[in-house]
Parts: sequence; structure tokens; C-alpha cells
Amino acid sequence: MKLKRSERIVLMTEYLLKNPNKLIPLTYFVSKFNQAKSSISEDIHIIKDSFKEECIGTIKTLSGVNGGVVFYPILNNTAAREVVDEFLDNLKSTDRLLAGGYIYMSDIIGNPSLMNKLGLLIANIYQDKEVDAVVTVASKGIPVAYAVASVLNRPVVIIRRDNKVTEGTTVAINFVSGSRKKIETMVLSKRSLESSSKVLLVDDFLRGGGVMKGMQSLMKEFDVDVVGKAVLTQCFDSEYDIDENYTYLSRLTKLNEFTGEFEIESGNALQQLNEKNKNIER
Repeated sequence: MKLKRSERIVLMTEYLLKNPNKLIPLTYFVSKFNQAKSSISEDIHIIKDSFKEECIGTIKTLSGVNGGVVFYPILNNTAAREVVDEFLDNLKSTDRLLAGGYIYMSDIIGNPSLMNKLGLLIANIYQDKEVDAVVTVASKGIPVAYAVASVLNRPVVIIRRDNKVTEGTTVAINFVSGSRKKIETMVLSKRSLESSSKVLLVDDFLRGGGVMKGMQSLMKEFDVDVVGKAVLTQCFDSEYDIDENYTYLSRLTKLNEFTGEFEIESGNALQQLNEKNKNIER
């Protein structure tokens, strides 16, 4: 039995939302709904207009033998500001300052709803970079990486601190922890990344910058291109060089380890997203 157009649109919308940044051949919908290609194209056009009107995302149509449609989720500046404000409110809500100038973030990282929003924000900034994989280091960076990767529809690659037999042949490097000034090790399976891949590095917190530098050094061993670096929170005394490919959603500006008081402000993510959205509008 053939479905009505309204029914098809509901099912097609659900499929697109669950498969962002993925080329979907029109023939998939033609076969699934037993409809002419022209009818499916009209359905896509209706969904495309609705997504644009409600700022849900954009749908790009690719012609040719290997053509189809790709759904790109979007986050406008107003919605992004609301997400960052929610994130900052959570950071400021309780006594979070830990020894060493770190911030307790486990409850935030463990909040799926908030992490999905933050992941959407970061993914929007790097959505046009043709990312092949999202790379992080165990363990706090893993939820962040999955939140971003779910939007980009790309695999997550996890760097370990020790070698495991289940990883097979690995590549290991030593790096100096920026905050503790201690030599540590990073290990990654040789099968994890292909040469010339484009990767996005993510983590939860940046203090001394040693971990991020270590990740970049390890990526050089795999001959991959680091197209961006993103963290949830950056500390004001970070020695890490901030450049245009570096994103932080919040910044720790002042802290007093004796009183437990600290100040935190919005990072550069909103500015980067605003610039990206301006370029799209042009």
C-alpha cells in the first residue's frame, strides 16, 4: 500500500534527522515508498523549505549518477547563545573548583541532552571541513567526541594512555603534561586512521595544553591533517597557542584555589559560528 504524501514526509524527515551529513540516494526513497522519482523530489523540496524556515538544517541536492540528498544540521546564532548560556549556568551552579585549577565537569559530560547541544554547536563550526574522524583521548573527552561525531556522522578515534593487547599494533609517543610537567604516554592503534585523513581533535578541558600538543604530535605519526581543535573549557593560564583552528566554548578567567572561587566566561565558539553563518549568508 502506497503512503500518502504527508506520511512519506514524516518518515523521510525522521530518516534525514537520524542520518546527518550522509549522502542518501533518491533511489533509496523511491524504492522504500514505491514512488516516482519526481514525487520524491517534491517531498524533499517541501522538507527542505520547512527545515530552512525552522532553522533545523539545510538539505543539499546532488545530481548525477551518484547523486542524492545530504542533510546538514544547523544552529543559528540565537540558539547557539542559548546553548552556551545553559552550559555556563551549569558550570557556575555549584562548587566545582578542584585541586590544580581544574573544574569538575563529570555531571555535565554525563548529561546527554546538554552534550548533544554542545556537540551540535562544535560540529556546526567544522561541518564544512570534510572531517573524516573525531579524535579524543580517554577518558573525559570521549562523551564530547561522540556528541560531535554523531552530528558529523563520522567515527570516533580514542587515544589511550596505555597499550592494550586488543588494539593490535600501535603507535606510541611521549609528551609532557602541560599542567603537571610530567612525561606521559599516548597510544593509538595503527588501524585507527588512514594516511591523509582529516581529523578534528576534541577534549573536555585545556589547562597547560600538553595533552592537545601530544595529540597533534601523534597525528603527525599517522600523516593526517588536523583541521580543527575544540574543547569545552580553556583555562586562562594555558600556555597553548590559540589560533583560528582552535575552539573553546568557555574560558576560566580567574580562580582562587584557597577560597574555591572562580570566574568563567563564554569562549570563542560563538564568534566562530557567527563568522561561519555570515559566510553562508553571502
